[in-house]
Amino acid sequence: MKIDGVPYRTIWPAADGAAVEIIDQTRLPHEFVTVRLDTLADAAHAIKAMLVRGAPLIGATAAYGMALAARANPSDLALTVAYNVLHATRPTAINLKWALDEMIKALGPVPEPERAAAAFARAAAIADEDVAICSAIGDHGARLIAEAWEKAKAKGASRVNVLTHCNAGWLATVDWGTALAPVYKAFDAGLPVHVWVDETRPRNQGAALTARELNWHGVPHTVIADNTGGHLMQHGEVDIVIVGTDRTTRGGDVCNKIGTYLKALAAKDNGVPFHVALPSPTIDWTVADGVKEIPIEQRDPREQSHIAGKDEAGRVVEVQLVPDGSAAANYAFDVTPARLVTGLITERGVCAASAEGLRALFPEKA
Repeated sequence: MKIDGVPYRTIWPAADGAAVEIIDQTRLPHEFVTVRLDTLADAAHAIKAMLVRGAPLIGATAAYGMALAARANPSDLALTVAYNVLHATRPTAINLKWALDEMIKALGPVPEPERAAAAFARAAAIADEDVAICSAIGDHGARLIAEAWEKAKAKGASRVNVLTHCNAGWLATVDWGTALAPVYKAFDAGLPVHVWVDETRPRNQGAALTARELNWHGVPHTVIADNTGGHLMQHGEVDIVIVGTDRTTRGGDVCNKIGTYLKALAAKDNGVPFHVALPSPTIDWTVADGVKEIPIEQRDPREQSHIAGKDEAGRVVEVQLVPDGSAAANYAFDVTPARLVTGLITERGVCAASAEGLRALFPEKA
């Protein structure tokens, strides 16, 4: 994707080949800053502190974190330590463990002197694979938006309205995105797409990141309070909901940013199609019941009790929202049961949110 006409990915090898660079997403939308990751500790911090976020990008960053660790010490023991350090950074996104397992699998047979080069090569391949997967998700999802546009046009609408929650665009992946990839493909194809952007409290990743992306790309959009979506659906202002997911069970339950479940309930009540875009590494084939089995990350309450923004002087400042002494809870994710999901958009096509639907697209996992 492009920022002011310059193409970027969210993670890329440094020019000297000894490190990787990322976009510090905690500085968006008001500041564009890149950060260099030189060590395993740098990569772990970037994931844990959410300089990078989004399940696919977390996975790619973890892969490069293993490569940085292998450059420092390629022994089996050091790689095991690196695996455990990175795995502990974020408990919910399954892409993290998938990428770490892929790196261990790739490096195990390689002699120690050759492991660093092999690790960087495998991490780069994981990043390239994510780009291809997300592009394919965009192609399949764009057809759903085209269908929604035909229905909206038949009713006299001048645009097709897509509602999304949190950020599942290219900033959440290596490029293209998951939930937003169909939007970009549809927009580039000339469809009159408009996106309702949930602000997505408490970290405001919709208002800060999704809006920033759409603004860069020129896609018409409107930022709304998280509680507005149901009202818009009641009044026919939402044609399709597309969200991402950090972990999907083998039965089609989806774990996504907190508040997704409420959007799915509103969509179900109003007959609005609710689709989830996901790359196959986001599917956890070991989990059957998302509500009972997926660990839900609880983050620093300060993310709930405080908020950052730009003041009239152009300075980015943080302010406290709640009274002194009030407790705050910061649940990062919720689980939307498969029964509320219209369909899953994968790189292999669209399927029902069910064990049968997923097995039909991924028979090798059956």
